[in-house]
Amino acid sequence: MLEALVRRRQTPRGLATRARIILLSADHPELTLTEIGAKVGLCDDTVSVWRRRFLQHGVQGLGDAPKSGAPRSILDQDVEQVVRLTLDTLAKDATHWTTRSMARASGMTQSAVYRIWQAFGLRPHLTSSFQLSKDPLLSEKVRDIVGLYLAPPDRALVLCVDEKPQIQALERG
Repeated sequence: MLEALVRRRQTPRGLATRARIILLSADHPELTLTEIGAKVGLCDDTVSVWRRRFLQHGVQGLGDAPKSGAPRSILDQDVEQVVRLTLDTLAKDATHWTTRSMARASGMTQSAVYRIWQAFGLRPHLTSSFQLSKDPLLSEKVRDIVGLYLAPPDRALVLCVDEKPQIQALERG
């Protein structure tokens, strides 16, 4: 089993290194902790820890121990709710969700919403496709603007002023 852990490409690197420590210890009993550590790239204290854990708990002892710190306060269903709301709904009276509006809607903190969005690569302020304006007068406005460029009046100067520079066109509900 240890050899399989070392050979498998999907084995986490740390677990494979720990399995190598045990295999080297078994195959070469003459090696010191320092020599084994040099072969696997660890100090002799670390080699000693993993050998002791293997002797006490077997292969399960080579796995990662639970980390210290406070337990998770955000449950999986809370994360799922934020992701679902972000992807399937629109913010009330807004063009897209913000961390503040999502925090109010989900009952979570703004920083928790931000971390969830980061973890899932969600960026609701960006749209990935062209958004057509729902302005009922759009065609008339386009016709007027394009007409000025194609056939400007004699002795006239046509200027274009962007009221909101670098603002992406957003879908409005």
